[in-house]
Amino acid sequence: MAWDNQQPPWGQRKGGQSPEEQLAAMVKKIKSFFEGGGSGSGGGSQRSDEPGGDGIKAGSIAMVVGVVLVGFLLFSSFYTIRPGEQGVVLRLGKYNKTTMPGLNYKIPLADVVHKVDMESVRKEQFGFRSRTVADRTQYQKQGYTQESLMLTSDRNVIDMEWVVQYRVDEPYHFLFRIRDVPQAVRDVSEMTLRRLVGNMDFDAVLDGRAILADAMARELQETLNRYESGVRIITVQLQDVNPPEPVKPAFNEVNEADQDMKRLINEAEEIYNREVPRARGDARKTVEEAHGYATERVNLAQGETSRFLALLEEYRGAKDVTRQRLYLETMQRVLPGVNEVVVIDKEQKSLLPLLNLGATGKK
Repeated sequence: MAWDNQQPPWGQRKGGQSPEEQLAAMVKKIKSFFEGGGSGSGGGSQRSDEPGGDGIKAGSIAMVVGVVLVGFLLFSSFYTIRPGEQGVVLRLGKYNKTTMPGLNYKIPLADVVHKVDMESVRKEQFGFRSRTVADRTQYQKQGYTQESLMLTSDRNVIDMEWVVQYRVDEPYHFLFRIRDVPQAVRDVSEMTLRRLVGNMDFDAVLDGRAILADAMARELQETLNRYESGVRIITVQLQDVNPPEPVKPAFNEVNEADQDMKRLINEAEEIYNREVPRARGDARKTVEEAHGYATERVNLAQGETSRFLALLEEYRGAKDVTRQRLYLETMQRVLPGVNEVVVIDKEQKSLLPLLNLGATGKK
């Protein structure tokens, strides 16, 4: 059974007639009385020309009217607020209280109750309208360009479509502070977004849709709170952000050129990041090798110098011995690498000395 068809626990009755049924029975009795009913216990009708007939009839009418009035007052003293609603009670035209869901009491003829739906999400669409056709949602944009076209800070025109969703937060403010709350939400939303877009350039609006929506929701809520509108903004959704239709082809070409430029920049940065570190590594390697070679040559020269100075000291102490030792050490180092030996006899008197012509280069 649906919730709307279920009777709440406080409204269930254990027996007897409901106030509606009693009121209907009273109305039926009055109708039958004035149509000539009102039969007595003996089954005959009271004649008006009989003595005391008019008095009895007037008394009966007054009694029936009094019963109907009492029943109406009792019936109108109670009212029900459904779940998700709140009731604003005005007593003699002045705000008295806000009632919660359930069975509530009011003073008849003095209190007026206005029921406000607190759970439903209300929405306002800008730049387009949605309609349902054959269980399918269709969006119509034609005729709503005046509220969607905006001017950016760099003097470019942009076409924006957005939706504002909100709920009622303060029922009394929602009913009596602003005459037309939906129109106020529309006006403040359009004013806020136009001001924000007017302070941003074209590319910033296209790239910062989420930031723009958050800023708009925050400022929109602050403005509506100052107006005491009694609503709470749930979300602001930027549906579509595009350039106007007449300049869209040129804008697409600009976008393609911008993407090509970014692609080339990325490729150049990739090559730079690959080649420059390699060149720096090679340069560092060459510098380190040069430092190593220089250190090696300096150390070798210093070693040779130290050795020469040491030999000089030895030579000064014993010249003949040192000279003979140097000669033998040199021969010992050089002769193992000699492949051919030429023997010349210093006593030879002929023109041709004795050559070792049979040597073949063997060691």
